[in-house]
Amino acid sequence: MGVVLLCVSALAQAPVATEAEKQELAAAVQDANTSGFDMIRALESHLRKYPSTPLRPEIFNLLAKAAVEIGDDARIVKYGEPTLAVMPNDVILLDRVSRALLDAGGRENASRALEYAKRYEDYVIRVQVPTGYDPVKNQEDHDRAMEAALLYQARAYRILGDYDQARRYAALAYTGYPEELSARGWSEALELQGKHQEAIERLAEAFAIAEPRASDQQRNADRKQLGEMYRKLHEGSEKGLGDEILAAYDRTSEILGKREAQLRALDPNIGVTDPMKFTLSALDGRKLDLAQMRGKVLIFDFWATWCVPCRAQHPLYEEVKRRFRGRNDVAFLTVNTDEDRQLVVPFLEEQHWSHNVFFDSGLVRLLDISSIPATLIADKQGRLASRIDGFTASRFVDQLTARIQAVLDAPSVVK
Repeated sequence: MGVVLLCVSALAQAPVATEAEKQELAAAVQDANTSGFDMIRALESHLRKYPSTPLRPEIFNLLAKAAVEIGDDARIVKYGEPTLAVMPNDVILLDRVSRALLDAGGRENASRALEYAKRYEDYVIRVQVPTGYDPVKNQEDHDRAMEAALLYQARAYRILGDYDQARRYAALAYTGYPEELSARGWSEALELQGKHQEAIERLAEAFAIAEPRASDQQRNADRKQLGEMYRKLHEGSEKGLGDEILAAYDRTSEILGKREAQLRALDPNIGVTDPMKFTLSALDGRKLDLAQMRGKVLIFDFWATWCVPCRAQHPLYEEVKRRFRGRNDVAFLTVNTDEDRQLVVPFLEEQHWSHNVFFDSGLVRLLDISSIPATLIADKQGRLASRIDGFTASRFVDQLTARIQAVLDAPSVVK
C-alpha cells in the first residue's frame, strides 16, 4: 500500500528519534500491511505512547493519507490541516481537507475551507498540464481539479452568506468544466440571490447533461427541484417546463460539442472505438491514419524502453520484417507505449534501433493490452486476425511468419 511505502521513506528522512522507537513504528506499520484502518490504529497508538516524538509531522502526514484512503473526514481534517502547515502544496490534501470542512458545515469550517480551496486553485493554475502521453486525460484531470477548487469556494461563500461570490465562482467552474455538478452549484447560488429564472435555466442544464457520474437518485432530485422552482414562477403549473429542458439540452449540446472539439485537437482519437480508425503520431511528428492502410496486412509491435523482454524480441521481429521485405501489402508498425516519451529517442540511439516508431495514442487501452511485448495482426479489411502476448524465442520468427502468411492467404475482398 502507498501508505506503507510513505512510512518507510519518512522514517529514513525523519528527525532524530531513538532507534527503538523507529523500529517499533516500522514494525507496527508493517503489521498494518494494506489496511488503512489498521494503519490509523497503529500510528495513533504510537502517538499515545510517544506524545513528544520528533516523528510527529511525518506520522501526521501518514495518518492524513490513510484517512483519505478510507474516507474518514474527521481525521482528514485533524491530521490534514497540520500536514498542510508544513507541506502547503500537497494537492490531494488541499482537495480533501477543503471538502471535509465544507461537509462538516458551519461558518468557521467554511472560512478554513475557503483558504485551502484558494490555495488549491493557485496550485492548479501554476502546474503545467502534461503533454505527450494521454493528453486528453491530462487536460481532463487538470480541468476537473480546477472545477473542484472553484466549487469549493462557491460552497464556502454560500455558507458565509456572500451569494454574489458564490455565483461568480460556480459560473467560473461551469465555464471551465461544463457538467451537472457545476451547473447545479451555479443554479443554487442564483436561487439564493433571487434570480429564479436564471436558476431554473442552470438547473435545467444540469438535468440535460448526460453525466455518467450522476446517480439516478441525484437526477431524480434535480427533476423534483426543477419542478418546484418552475411551479413557483408559473402559478403552480409545469406547462412549458419541457420546452425549458429542451432549450437547455440545445445549449449544453453546443457547449459540450465545443469542448469535445478542443479535446480532439489534443487527441484525434478521442471517442474512436475502432482501432483501425486511429491516428498514430510518429516519433518525427508525422501522422498516420490507419483507415488509409486498408488493403494491407498490418503487424503491430507494442514495446517500451523499460521492457527487458522487448529488447530480446527485437532482433527476432526484425528477422520477420526481412522475410516480407518488398511486399507492398504488408506493413510493420512499431508502437511505443512509454508514458514519458522523452525516454524514447535516447533509448533508440543507444540500442541502434530504427527511429521509425509510432506512439501508442490510446491503442493499448482500446485493445486491452495488459503486458508487453505484444504483437497483433490486422487483415486487409482492418479486422484483428491474430495476437501474440509475449514470445518464445525459439519459435517466434517462424510463428509470426506463419501467422502473417495465413492472413495474407486467407480469401478476402477489400472494399
